[in-house]
Amino acid sequence: MMTKRIGVIGIVIDEPKHISDKVNTLLSQYGSMIIGRMGIPRHDENVGVIALIIEGTTDDVGAFTGKLGNLPGVTVKSALTARKATE
Repeated sequence: MMTKRIGVIGIVIDEPKHISDKVNTLLSQYGSMIIGRMGIPRHDENVGVIALIIEGTTDDVGAFTGKLGNLPGVTVKSALTARKATE
């Protein structure tokens, strides 16, 4: 079994009205990894920013961020700590 790690994922969405439904579908699909979520709409800039606190294996985080990053207008960065999550 792979070790789960605690980390953060930052998501910036250009023109969220056009793609937010697909982003939210992926967030729901990987919801078991998400510990916390903060979303900040920037209507004046036509940008949405989402910060996630996550717990998952490097493979799961990579699959999640890869799918998010493949959506048009979505930029994703993640950072996993060396700290292992308790099972």
